[in-house]
Amino acid sequence: MRFYYYWIAVAAFVLDFITKKIIAAQLEIGEQISVIGNFFLITSHRNRGAAFGILQEQRVFFIIITVFIVSAIVWYTHASRNSGKAWLLTGLGLVLGGAVGNFLDRAIAGEVVDFLMFNFGSYTFPIFNVADSAICVGVACILIDTLLYSKDDPKQISKREDKEHNEHEQQPV
Repeated sequence: MRFYYYWIAVAAFVLDFITKKIIAAQLEIGEQISVIGNFFLITSHRNRGAAFGILQEQRVFFIIITVFIVSAIVWYTHASRNSGKAWLLTGLGLVLGGAVGNFLDRAIAGEVVDFLMFNFGSYTFPIFNVADSAICVGVACILIDTLLYSKDDPKQISKREDKEHNEHEQQPV
C-alpha cells in the first residue's frame, strides 16, 4: 500500500483525537473510572507541560519545537519512503500522528488531555494519552529498525575495509 506510513499517522491522530474528545466531554477533571481495580484507571487530567509533566507552561516553546519536529519527520519520511524499511516508516508514522495529536491540543487549548493511568503498588505512572503511546511505540519501532540495520553495518564496513586494503596492496609503490 502506497504511503501507508501516512495512513498510520492519520489513524494514530484520529484515535487520539476521538478518545480525548470523549474524555473531555464525559468526565470532569480528576474524575476516575476503574478499568482493572486500582491498577488501570481512566482519569481525566490536563497537562500543560511535556511528558511526565516537565516544562509546565511552555506552550510557545512546545509549538515551535513540534512544528520543527513534524517538519523533520515529514522530510525524513519522504526521503526514506523507497527504503522498504517497514519498522522505520511505521515508527515515523506513529511519531508523526502522536506529535500532531498533542500539538493540536496545545495549539488550541494550551494543554493536553491525558487519561490513561496505571498504578504499580504505591507508584502511579504519569498519566498519558493515545498520542503519547503512539510516540513511544513509534520510537520503539525506530530503535528496532536501527538495531536490525546496525547488524548489517559491521559486515559492510568490514567488506569495504578489506576492499580498500586489497586495492592499497595492489598499487605499486
